[in-house]
Amino acid sequence: MKWSYYPKNQKIPPNLARLIEAFSEFEDSILSHTHKLKSDDVLNIIKPGLEKINYKVEKSKAEADKIRVPAMYGENGIPQLAFEVDAYNESEKIVVEVEAGRAVTNYQFLKDFYETCCMVEADYLCIAVREIYRKSFDYRKVCQFFDGMYISNRFKIPLKGILIIGY
Repeated sequence: MKWSYYPKNQKIPPNLARLIEAFSEFEDSILSHTHKLKSDDVLNIIKPGLEKINYKVEKSKAEADKIRVPAMYGENGIPQLAFEVDAYNESEKIVVEVEAGRAVTNYQFLKDFYETCCMVEADYLCIAVREIYRKSFDYRKVCQFFDGMYISNRFKIPLKGILIIGY
């Protein structure tokens, strides 16, 4: 399993290092070199590790089981716009998105990035993607995108950090 943390001129914070450990605990069961799992399957496998470090994890696709993080509040402080996430640590303000085949093909990682940037209660984003999807090196492609974005210094990124995990 591989990972990269952004911005690259900062050391990864302990709260995200624990997240890497939670994924690593299940590495043999999720590696894309040997398994062809859907993102929901990967999320279900790593769920116990995430819950152990205080993450709320989506239980199912049923409305009541989804995790919604507000992006905008309306009258009386009621969330007017919120986005669904795979897992969320409310105290650390960390959003986790687990992607599989659509990560690069459909630019799902960019949607995850955009939505997390809009969230009021998000300081960090972790996107987990397959190292290899079919013959595409998805983890490398996602990292190249964020390398270019951070190097260009043309974006004001409202997050403290972004962690990309290649499984």
